[in-house]
Amino acid sequence: MDFTVINAALIGNLLLLLLIGMGPKIALVPFLEKTHAFDAETKARIGRQMVMAALITALLLFATGALLMRLLHITGGAVAVAGGIILALLAIKMAAGPIEKPHGEIELPVDPAKIAIFPLAVPYLLNPVGITVIILVSAEVSSIAGAAVVVALILLVAAFDYLVFTNIDVLAKRMKPASLVVSEIVFGILLTAVAVQLFVTGLAKLGIISADVIH
Repeated sequence: MDFTVINAALIGNLLLLLLIGMGPKIALVPFLEKTHAFDAETKARIGRQMVMAALITALLLFATGALLMRLLHITGGAVAVAGGIILALLAIKMAAGPIEKPHGEIELPVDPAKIAIFPLAVPYLLNPVGITVIILVSAEVSSIAGAAVVVALILLVAAFDYLVFTNIDVLAKRMKPASLVVSEIVFGILLTAVAVQLFVTGLAKLGIISADVIH
């Protein structure tokens, strides 16, 4: 992304990427599965902790991403390739649909505070797309105005997440299980395509393939 000129197209593209990388869709089904045994108050508390953990992680990544890349001698291409690989693993699992647990399997007690951080906050809410985009943007932003735009968009997406996950019981009553499963599979396929695009973009940045391939 070119932050030399901040316009509606740049803001729109970044917002879309952040909605994919930090929005509620990928985390929605795992959240419902992990919290189904809890009451509404506990679910809301888990939702708040999850969103706050993802938000703080995102802001820290934005503040330190460029520095981390320099210290570890990592290029933007390597970050994109790594993000593509991890996202593909997550997306393929979504595209495969729900897997029934063995009838004899005994579920262990779940600590709400722990699942709010992992796996709900990371890698489901702040997923590989979000992590990759934020790190890459951290290295590309060159002005205070650009940094302010990125932070504002991260806060906007986090506010949307907060609204969704602190009112999850109200939303869940309006969701049909069948349509939720179908949307999860479709979104998983689309995310697999995003993962492939990230991987290809990373290879182009590394000079392994021609940059013309990504157009």
